[in-house]
Amino acid sequence: MTATPGAGPLPLAAIHRSNEDVTGRKNLQLLILLRWIAMFGQLATILVVHFGFGIALPIGTMLMVLFGLLLLNAVSMLRLKLPRSIGNTELFLSLLIDVATLTILLYLSGGATNPFVFLFLLQVILGAVLLQAWSTWVILVTTSLCFAWLAWSGQPLPLPLDHSKGLFSLYIEGMMICFVLNGVLLVIFINRINRNRRQRDERLAELRQRAAEEEHIVRMGLLASGAAHELGTPLATLSVILGDWRHMEPFRSDPDMAQEIAEMQTQVLRCKSIVSGILLSAGEARGESSEETTVREFLDELVSEWRDTRPVKDFVYLNDFGQDLSIVSDSALKQSIHNVLDNALEASPNWVRLDVHRDHESLLISVTDRGPGFAPAMLDNLGRPYQSSKGRPGSGLGLFLVMNVLRTLGGNLRARNLVQGGALVTLSLPLSAVILEEE
Repeated sequence: MTATPGAGPLPLAAIHRSNEDVTGRKNLQLLILLRWIAMFGQLATILVVHFGFGIALPIGTMLMVLFGLLLLNAVSMLRLKLPRSIGNTELFLSLLIDVATLTILLYLSGGATNPFVFLFLLQVILGAVLLQAWSTWVILVTTSLCFAWLAWSGQPLPLPLDHSKGLFSLYIEGMMICFVLNGVLLVIFINRINRNRRQRDERLAELRQRAAEEEHIVRMGLLASGAAHELGTPLATLSVILGDWRHMEPFRSDPDMAQEIAEMQTQVLRCKSIVSGILLSAGEARGESSEETTVREFLDELVSEWRDTRPVKDFVYLNDFGQDLSIVSDSALKQSIHNVLDNALEASPNWVRLDVHRDHESLLISVTDRGPGFAPAMLDNLGRPYQSSKGRPGSGLGLFLVMNVLRTLGGNLRARNLVQGGALVTLSLPLSAVILEEE
């Protein structure tokens, strides 16, 4: 049997760590992509300068350095597959290796006189965007020291001093290529980094909202469980008193009074059933446990119980699930469907419809009414607490609880207004959450 553990409030520290890990992985992917671009660009530049311009370069050594970058990228791609989180330290070390590699290539191709020396700025800017403040300062100091070392130890290339030729000067052309390359890479990658950060912030805000909602549910559950305990005794007393009244002569001889007492007893039994359901959901049922049933049996009994205890006039129930499946009864799911039906009945007292379908491995339950429909603001905030058109204090929790029960089970809830009037609420639930599997 598949288990469905309850979802407690999400710790904010865990939420933050999870989002930092996702962002770190995306940023490492960007560094890997940037390294691929740098490798192909450097390889093309080396070949053009050596064979095209006839400037002698230690091409064998430089190709070995590029091969080292290739190995680093392969290791980084394997690192992405590991579950351990990627933080500031790994990104910092990756940028330091990139700085070291660029320094070696520049040393082999003119030192500080190489126009591509300004690619150091790309590393500094990426560090400022990706890393913590101390790491960025280390990158800046490191690149400055590398620049100074190249100026001190580098051997200039045998290039003509033709700066006066403007764009026809090889050095000026190299500087322009370096400038364009820096600009294009910065625009592309900083935009992608900012997009990753926006996605991280949006996800963090969503998870914080979910944590707050689940904490709210826990508080409500504690209050409901306490209230259920307190109501148990008076409801039992009322049930005994009404049972005695039914056998008293003054009430037995009056058919109208006997009918009203019977109705009162039915409603008391319904209250006791609700209280038992609350305690069952809280794990405090008196020796009761989940029962094996089927999809059709579960829904048929649910609909029969709801129809018998509500003043519904015209109720349409169509079960088109198909081949039946064994499942475990879930009191929280049952109460959720009751909540949706109750909302539909309150909006449309004369007509409510319930449809059941199967969409591959999902159970779809649709509730339709002929009421006024949802206000646009409610559709935009569907599933948020206290979103209601009833105007009563404390109302608007029904769909909020339904949404969270479905989310815990891996499902979701959708709602829309119909063109002909009324509203349609659809509950989608993966069958794997409740299915009973044979061992």
